[in-house]
This record gives sequence, C-alpha cells and structure tokens, in this order.
Amino acid sequence: MTTTTDTPARTLRPPRSGRSNGQWAVDGTEPLNANEEWKQEEGGLAVRQRIEQVYSKQGFASIPPHDLSGRFRWWGLYTQRRPGIDGGRTAQLDDTELADEFFMLRVRLDGGALTLHQLRVLADISLEFARGTADISDRQNIQYHWIRVEDVPEIWRRLEDAGLQTTEACGDTPRVVLGSPLAGIAADEILDPTPVIDEIVSRFVGDPELANLPRKFKSAVTGHPSLDVVHEVNDLSLVGVVHPELGPGYDLWVGGGLSTAPRLAERLGTFVSEDRAADVWHGVVRLFRDYGYRRLRTKARLKFLLAEWGPVEFRRVLEEEYLGYALPDGPAPAPATTPGDHVGVHVQKDGSHYVGAAPVVGRVSGETLAGLADLMAAAGSDRLRLTPHQKLVVLDVAPARLAALVAGLDDLGLSVNPSPFRRHTMACTGIEYCKLAIVDTKVTAATAVAELERRLADVTGDLDTPISLHLNGCPNSCARIQVADIGLKGQLVTVDGEQRPGFQVHLGGGLASADRDEAGLGRTVRGLRVTAGDLPDLVERLVRRFLAQRSAGETFSSWAHRVDEDELR
Repeated sequence: MTTTTDTPARTLRPPRSGRSNGQWAVDGTEPLNANEEWKQEEGGLAVRQRIEQVYSKQGFASIPPHDLSGRFRWWGLYTQRRPGIDGGRTAQLDDTELADEFFMLRVRLDGGALTLHQLRVLADISLEFARGTADISDRQNIQYHWIRVEDVPEIWRRLEDAGLQTTEACGDTPRVVLGSPLAGIAADEILDPTPVIDEIVSRFVGDPELANLPRKFKSAVTGHPSLDVVHEVNDLSLVGVVHPELGPGYDLWVGGGLSTAPRLAERLGTFVSEDRAADVWHGVVRLFRDYGYRRLRTKARLKFLLAEWGPVEFRRVLEEEYLGYALPDGPAPAPATTPGDHVGVHVQKDGSHYVGAAPVVGRVSGETLAGLADLMAAAGSDRLRLTPHQKLVVLDVAPARLAALVAGLDDLGLSVNPSPFRRHTMACTGIEYCKLAIVDTKVTAATAVAELERRLADVTGDLDTPISLHLNGCPNSCARIQVADIGLKGQLVTVDGEQRPGFQVHLGGGLASADRDEAGLGRTVRGLRVTAGDLPDLVERLVRRFLAQRSAGETFSSWAHRVDEDELR
C-alpha cells in the first residue's frame, strides 16, 4: 500500500457536502474507487521493472489490465487506438476493445529544451521504432506512436543516455513543467526560469511521495513578459514579476484546467522569490495530494478544490501547513507586449538570433527532426526549444547563417513566416491514435489551414489581430478549445439523418497575450455545429464578418462576445 511519510500537521476539516470526498487529510486514505485501489496496491513507478524484465520479453499479451491501462502511464505509455474503429463507437467500447497492441510514448521535455544531440536521438528513435511518427504537443513534449513493448527498454536506454526521460510523462503525477522557450536568452527576460525548473525536476520527478496524486498535475514557470506558458490553464504557474522592494521573482497562480469543466487559474497574491520557488511548487503539489478529491475522478483536479476553498483559504493552508512561513504579497504580471509563440526571427541578448518556426498543427516526423538537426548543425546551433503552442525555436544563430536556416526550415515544412491561419491553428492527436477521440483533428486542421490560406488570401493583410483555431477530437480539451478564438469540440453531427464527423463550436475565448489583457472562456452558440467538411466555410464566414463589422482595435474575441448569435452562425 502506498502511503505518505511527509504529511504535515493540520486541522482536519469536515466535508461540506456531508460525505467523503476521498481527501486523505480529511477522510483518511481508504480508497473509494477502483483506480485508487490499484494505485494503493502498488504505485505506478514500480511497473518499470516488469516492463524491462517481463513484458518486453514475453510480449503484449503478458501485460495485466492494471499495468496496461494504469501503471504504464507513469512511464509515458498509453495504448493507442486500434485502426478502423469509427468515432460513433468510441463511447460504446471499453478500453480493451479500443486499444491496439501498440503504444503512444510521451517524452517529457521540461522547459521544452533540447540539445542538438538529443534531437538526433529523438529522430533516430522515431525512424527506428515509431514508424517515423513524432508530434510536438502543446505541453512541449514529443509524442511517438506505433511503439512496441518489446522496444521500450532500448528506447529508454537511448533516451536516458542522452539525458532525456519519460518518467511521469503521464498518470496521476506531476507532469512536464512548461517553461519559457526563451529562458536565458531574451534581452527582455525578467528572470531565467531554468534553475527553478531544473531543481523541480531533479528533486521531485520520480519521487514516490508525489507519485499518487488525485489526478494529473500540470505546472509551468516563465520569466518572460510575453506570458508564454499559458499560465491560466495550469494547476500551478509561476510567472515572472518585479516586486517593488524585493526585485525579480514569481507570481503564483493555481487551479487552472479545461476539459469538460473549464476553470481559469487564480492568483494567490503572493510573491515567490527564486530561491523559494521549488519549495512552493512542492508545497502546492503536496497540498493537492492530501486535500484533493479522490472519490470521483471527474472531480479530482486541483481546480475543484480551489473552487470550494477560494484563493484566500488555499493560501492560508499552503503557508501554515506546508511551507511554515508566510509569503509576501506581490504584484500581478504586466500585460504581455509580444506574442508568446515566438515565431519569426528575433535578436537574443548576446547579439545572435533565435528563429521560431511553425509546423502544421505540431505534426512533424523522424525525417523532419533529422533534417532539422542537420540544419541546426550547419547554422552552428546546439539548442532547440519546443513551445506550448506546437511550435519550435532554434537558438544561437549567427546573423550570417540566418538566411540559409530560414530557407532550410521552410523546405522542411517548418515555416518561419507562416500565414496567420497556420500560425494560430492547433490540434490534438484525434481519432487517428487516441482512444477517447470521436473525430479526426490533424488532417482536418491541416486541410482547413490550406483551404483558408487560399480562400482568404485577399484579406490576410487585414488580419492585424490573430484569430486562433483549435481542434479537439473529444470534449477533453487537450487542444485548449475554450480559450481559442474559434474552438472546436469533436462530436458526431447529424445531417439529413446521417451522422458525420464534426464539431461543436466555441467562440471568443483566449489567454492573456499581446492582443488581450485578460484570459476568458469562449461562448457556445445554441445549435452551432459544423461538419468537418464544412469547417473552412464556417471559418471563412466568421473571419469576413469580423473584418466587416469590427470597430477600431477590436479583437475577434471581443467581437464574438458582443454580436448577436445570428451573426455567428
């Protein structure tokens, strides 16, 4: 049974509902559902030895259910969707019926940071073990598909020899820590988050005391004023600020998350110095472990606890029960003044350049990664960063080598000067590989981008404010649909009595950025759904109406929230 040994003294609170929510600090650790039972029987981290010594030798059929559909996730492994199962059957079949005998493998890249050597290792693994697949996720990870359990130990060996890992890339754990892609290189950086991220990873990733959380825990750290780590939708974010007396440090945000019950994070109003940042992160994670709701997995994210407690009580418990000291009050981050995706050519503080490029909705390949590595070597760059917007940034490029790099990236399908539609479109994995998905996303999004570039070429020059388009294959919002200008939630749409792949439409969402001061969730328009085939028609219509009706300086989000529903159909 997995228990904790670092639980602080506390005052127990009776549940407000009058029944147990499965909070360890209130109700005790008795498991209240099947997931909590097998997690307590044996933690997810323990499965690695069996993968290496048993399953990789005896094959897929030797893996029992609680390891296959549960503990494997603690090492970044999910079974992928069996080909040929249409979206109408997603909710009708159980996991064993949906699952293929291959895996998605997620490589966690904390801060999105890669060296040239690590990039070559990732490319080689893709080509040798993953049928050439590789996607850049909006969590700065690389995701492979078609992975066989027989190959996992060798993949781990290669990754770990290169300083990479899949530890806790999935599961009820502290997942990858997002970080600013410009960490340590931007002239306008408030502070470099790299030391904090490195300390969090070295001290806490793989710690058994933090490996049984109520649900996943997403965190982010940035010191860049572009607010480039989507801080409003993480369980915890540390955002760079300058305190008028204490100097540079971080503003603490907690309780963000989307999925089927979206909620934006809230400030606790505290100032966190750099030397305390990892300890504060640790305190919030332990608070979530001990007080998070475990009875129902649908209510187990940190956002539900924050919604009940509020930021004042959350701060009090954090300070009194987990830190042992009060944090000083601090300022909020200043509004962003530059885009957070970092696309284009920009000057670093040392006089060299960083180059941000956009693949189409994060889809790359082993061949693309290998070609990128060759381009970086020719440009004299040893460092690459992935972004939370499915983009990539090449660092440390000398001015004389910029033109060749930009041309080479374009030849690889990594555009440094993308159209606004390509730049601002994201998509999750979709039905191609995901067992939860109902519709295709990657191909649908790529097709829509190409069609919109053709249809709206006459007005592209008028789009002086970005319009983001996010496609998700199911309601879980891995592609952040509720905070997109146009967010699309996958579902089946009935047309003339026939079900077709399509989307429910959310309009007018967004995160704080250079174009809007505050984050907000999109609105749903009653009955507004679109088939995948008609998606370009809908987007074209909305863009043209927006351009025709907007007031001076108005964003798409503001327009979408103020006009009548009929204008949005």
